[in-house]
Amino acid sequence: MSSFVVLERKIVQLLNKLKENHLSINKLNIEKQELEQSNLDFKVQISRLKSENDALKMANSLLGSKESKAITKRKINSLIKEVDFCIDQLSEIK
Repeated sequence: MSSFVVLERKIVQLLNKLKENHLSINKLNIEKQELEQSNLDFKVQISRLKSENDALKMANSLLGSKESKAITKRKINSLIKEVDFCIDQLSEIK
């Protein structure tokens, strides 16, 4: 076999390998995009669940669970102070 034939075979093998690599890269890029979208979806879901968890904690504290009565009292007192401040501000305007 001539060296030209051997060289031609190796070039064909390299070209085939290059084509396989391009296909693999494209497949991996698509998979990466899908995973990034899944990651964003999970972040949104986590944020929503945190909000729901906070709301449930607040509802639980308003229902009078023992562990959060002090927190609830502080929040209520804070809200009362804010309302009182607003009333004072409105009284000064009149």
